[in-house]
Amino acid sequence: MLQKSPQGGPKLAVSVLDQAPISQGFSAAEALQNSVDLARLCDRLGYARYWVAEHHGTPMLACASPEALIGPIAAVTQKIRVGSGGVMLPHYSPLKVAETFSMFAGLYPERIDLGLGRAPGSDQKTAYALQRDRRQAAPDDFPDQLVELLAFLEDRLPEDHPYKYLTALPGLPHAPEVYLLGSSLQSAIWAGQLGLPYVFADFINPAGAAIAERYRQEFVASERLREPKTIVAVWALAAETDEEAERLSSSHRMVMRLFLSGKLIPIPPVEEALKFLAEAPHQPAGLGGRQRRRISGSPLKVRREIEAVADEYGAEEAMIVTITHAHHDRRRSYELIAEIFNLAGAPAEPASAAVTPPIV
Repeated sequence: MLQKSPQGGPKLAVSVLDQAPISQGFSAAEALQNSVDLARLCDRLGYARYWVAEHHGTPMLACASPEALIGPIAAVTQKIRVGSGGVMLPHYSPLKVAETFSMFAGLYPERIDLGLGRAPGSDQKTAYALQRDRRQAAPDDFPDQLVELLAFLEDRLPEDHPYKYLTALPGLPHAPEVYLLGSSLQSAIWAGQLGLPYVFADFINPAGAAIAERYRQEFVASERLREPKTIVAVWALAAETDEEAERLSSSHRMVMRLFLSGKLIPIPPVEEALKFLAEAPHQPAGLGGRQRRRISGSPLKVRREIEAVADEYGAEEAMIVTITHAHHDRRRSYELIAEIFNLAGAPAEPASAAVTPPIV
């Protein structure tokens, strides 16, 4: 039974998914510095976990290697769990992923999550460029990769297996917590069959409630997890007023309209985005012809809508992704959300002097 919050209703765990957005007029390096700065803030604010995403070959998002960002973030935070949202496993050797995240777990015990995805995190041409062997397309063997990765992490290879000795991973006795990410039915089925916690990307596909229910129906209890655990990832932005939040969200709305038309750009300034939206009011349809869900408004409005989505999914936790042009507006959104959800963190600190966030 979930604890009741002071304002009534179940107490929802709240976390962060950072896509490391690159703002127009600023570099990708500054976007990565912003991620470290935001993680420090969210650690102090009391968020449950901070995950970084994997995207390749785009001028819009900076993090091409979650593992390269997890280490620096874990090093400058104290309590928040840090992980990938996620590692796109088809690009990698399961052993290499197991060794990397085992090292993180050894360095930062009880704080490392390994979120895994099947999508390429890129277009197909870029995905091909990421292959070590380009003589032919890589096989679609994600289920086999996933099982092999779990076998390395959990020392489940048979004694006579030729790779059995490789289960002596460098971070033992510590290990990361493994999550399966998805935005479609197949990932839910795999997560249920393997007894893994499941993270659904509602910000990509807002029609996932039935998929989350299928996950719970398919769930097989395991040593990893006795009962199903669902996290829903939502796009949300909070400001002092509904009007200000809607204004700030214009940068993301412009980016998504162009993205759905096949064009990728850095995150534009608000005034440029407002002008674009006024001149191009019609938005292309998203996945399956559906509009993507966007939550924005005053803190109370944002809280109510996030809780409604979590209730729709039967989720115990909501993971929030926010994209704005100005880094200080993104910081402020997470501050307001932490406050309205009564997260048990310290008061917000100023941005680190060691980081140069894009303030506009």
